[in-house]
Amino acid sequence: MADASTVTSDRLEFEINPSPRFKPLSFRTSSISPTFPNRLHRFCMAPAPYTPKSAVIFWFSLSLTIAAVYGIGGLQQAFSADLVVQDDARQHVFWMQRFLEPGLFPNDLIADYFQSVAPAGYALFYRVMAAVGIAPLLVSKLLPPLLGLITTVFCFGVTMELFPVPIAGFIASVLLNQSLWMQDGLISATPKAFVYPLFLPFLYYFLQRKILAAGIFIAMLGLFYPQYVLIVLVILLLQIIIYKAGKIQLNLTPENLKFLNINLIIAGFILLVYALTSSEFGPTISAMEARKLPEFLPGGRSQFFIDDPWAFWLHGRSGIALSAILTPVFMALGFLLPILLKFPKKFTLVPAISSRIRILLEIVIAAFLMFLAAHGLLFKLHLPSRYTQHSLRMVMAWAAAIAITILLDALWRWGQSVPKKITAGIISTVLAIAFLFYPQLTMNNFPWTSYERGEQLELYAFLQQQPPDILIASLAEEANNLPTFAHRSVFAAREYAIPYHWGYYEQFRNRLQRMIQAQYSPNFRDVVDFLQEDGVDWWLIEKGAFTPGYLSYNRWLNPYAVTQEAIANLEQGIQPAIATLMTQCSGFETADFAVLSADCILKVQD
Repeated sequence: MADASTVTSDRLEFEINPSPRFKPLSFRTSSISPTFPNRLHRFCMAPAPYTPKSAVIFWFSLSLTIAAVYGIGGLQQAFSADLVVQDDARQHVFWMQRFLEPGLFPNDLIADYFQSVAPAGYALFYRVMAAVGIAPLLVSKLLPPLLGLITTVFCFGVTMELFPVPIAGFIASVLLNQSLWMQDGLISATPKAFVYPLFLPFLYYFLQRKILAAGIFIAMLGLFYPQYVLIVLVILLLQIIIYKAGKIQLNLTPENLKFLNINLIIAGFILLVYALTSSEFGPTISAMEARKLPEFLPGGRSQFFIDDPWAFWLHGRSGIALSAILTPVFMALGFLLPILLKFPKKFTLVPAISSRIRILLEIVIAAFLMFLAAHGLLFKLHLPSRYTQHSLRMVMAWAAAIAITILLDALWRWGQSVPKKITAGIISTVLAIAFLFYPQLTMNNFPWTSYERGEQLELYAFLQQQPPDILIASLAEEANNLPTFAHRSVFAAREYAIPYHWGYYEQFRNRLQRMIQAQYSPNFRDVVDFLQEDGVDWWLIEKGAFTPGYLSYNRWLNPYAVTQEAIANLEQGIQPAIATLMTQCSGFETADFAVLSADCILKVQD
């Protein structure tokens, strides 16, 4: 058996180095023998300083490999057709085409709004990419795999700081990657995609007490996703409190205060700037106003207020996002960790857990405090689920990985006799297969990208031939794609119906109702007034739009009184005035759509 000094020399930088602040880890090695099973066990389960360097390299490399495979799967979908865009990117990326063509989307309410709410660092990153000739839409496709690799590096690193067993770092990284690629946050390349690759480095350097590095990532997090700095702020404040010998004490050592003061100043400055920056589309909608809008009620575009307490507090925008946190299902094993910690004699890897494991509890506390604060200040801190969904997903990945590793070690130690070894081997193999291939076994579209394809290539080409300052009216779902694929402004479309800033949404909502009224009014004067007052140049109408069912089954349009009036008229056989001009004023047609010229319609009126 190698002595401790020999094994210690094999460590990598991810391992916990003994310091005066933390108790060195220990691992009983008297049972280790040169047999292959024992060497394999040590390779997989031995904590630092008994972990060979090759084991750390192997599990770290395998973690990156899995992340790369998932990323390649996302890229395959991203480039599976000529025109592909991620669902959320249609909101947050389309306006960035202005970086390449400054004349696009002039006086566009929608483009101006989404540009105004884009975090400074996020917008700057895409601007720099555009400056070197990489189109924003292309960046949004290439970015997620890179963000996934960065997330993996620091997820593995944080695990080694908390529980220096390399296979645990691998398990945590795979769990977190599976969770991210089974949902549509990371793939969106929107601000929320930067939470993990920025918060995890902060946490890694925070655990290592590297002031400058931690401060840099706090600042970067504030530039890309400023709301999450509130989580960081609470975590920093919790460092002042320690629980020792059944008593709550204050940790006011000079070293701790120096670390906290610098990072608290950085976090506080970011939040102050964020708080003092007023939106030109403010104010934020109040809870009282939101309760009056069908958009926030069951079935609405931004459903929030629902009567079911279980669903309200645990799911959706209002809840902690439990289903997201426990995806994949192996995340639920994290609930076993507090139980395993109570039996260090039965589970021999428990003593390897660092005292810094308390950071998981602090993240949970921070998440729930901000969750409650977001509910109390609805919607000033945006959505409550944003604070718990990201935080608890990371915590559960680490907790589950540590619990799984401890249980696997216990399973190996149990299987000492030949029959038990066979049983333990079968159980381990089945669990490994289920763990590694869970996403593919449970989803037929993994990784889940929520990519949307542009199918109307001729329509986009026609609109791109028009002047860049045209405005297109349309109630069709295809209107969601026009700013991204045709690079032309739309009057209103479901994808852009984001109701949190009343200064924007009041205008948007009024636009939508005027458009419904104009498209379905039997009075030709309503059509003319709409075109003249709102400056519409083209009107994209879906063939079949003048049937009652077209509106009846449209959850987005259905709540409005003007829609119900239109349905009633159609059911009575009263045809809209614009329906008579579908052929006469069509400037372009496809099998599904007609694009009517506003100039033609106004000339008919004359």
